[in-house]
Amino acid sequence: MKKAYVFPGQGAQFVGMGKDLYESSPLAKELFEKANEILGYRITDLMFEGTDEDLKQTKVTQPAIFLHSVILAKTLGEKFKPDMTAGHSLGEFSALVAAGALSFEDGLKLVYARALTMQKACEIEPSTMAAIIALPDEKVEEICNSIDDVVVPANYNCPGQIVISGSISGIDKACELMKEAGAKRALPLKVGGAFHSPLMEPARVELSQAIESTKFSIPVCPVYQNVSTTGETEPETIKANLISQLTSPVKWTQSVQNMIADGANDFVELGPGKVLQGLISKINNTVSVSGNK
Repeated sequence: MKKAYVFPGQGAQFVGMGKDLYESSPLAKELFEKANEILGYRITDLMFEGTDEDLKQTKVTQPAIFLHSVILAKTLGEKFKPDMTAGHSLGEFSALVAAGALSFEDGLKLVYARALTMQKACEIEPSTMAAIIALPDEKVEEICNSIDDVVVPANYNCPGQIVISGSISGIDKACELMKEAGAKRALPLKVGGAFHSPLMEPARVELSQAIESTKFSIPVCPVYQNVSTTGETEPETIKANLISQLTSPVKWTQSVQNMIADGANDFVELGPGKVLQGLISKINNTVSVSGNK
């Protein structure tokens, strides 16, 4: 029986996140205060008592979710014994810190740099994402390829649920064509930009410099990365996959299938929300899923 810990990405944030941890655990309080120091502003004020608007800004969202997830793992102490970890998009940074491939401080600095570079890339060209429900992966890929505009599959979340990413005109065209092809829904998402698409190239270039100059170690267990979908332990490979991640799709379905093939049958989500538990159950309903928030 192998235990896999999984870490959520953007979208799981809520006002009050992490507050219980801060108030009940001296270690959590110490790490949150260290984070305030590293970031140069009191992110805990926004997490515990801010507004939804505050938390929606990607420069707040990303470090907030990372902190909630990683501090949860740290407060488990000896009980945290992963056989493997994985994270969805931003969650991959949480998974790497939890598995010891990155230090807490370096992980937070990279996540903040990622948020700022993504924000900048979004401002260069307005772009968006949309969720496509109940259409086969191959059909979604075929429609994206047929459009003479930037539009690509960005998240393979579970069978029958793919998020596409691209220019506003590209996404509009794609949503129409997806519905015509029989999609149950094609829903534009309230996001700041086309994450995991070629439009994130300026962010990828900038973030790659920060990743290259950061020390990565061999993790205590394999980390199943979004780009390769397989369990990685080699620091240089982990770095390369992390650099590619911003302009590549999140292959969550494939990663979870590979984790199960490698023996995972008990998945625990660490962080805000229950999104990954829902997706894992749709990928394979025979494995155990639970959360810890």
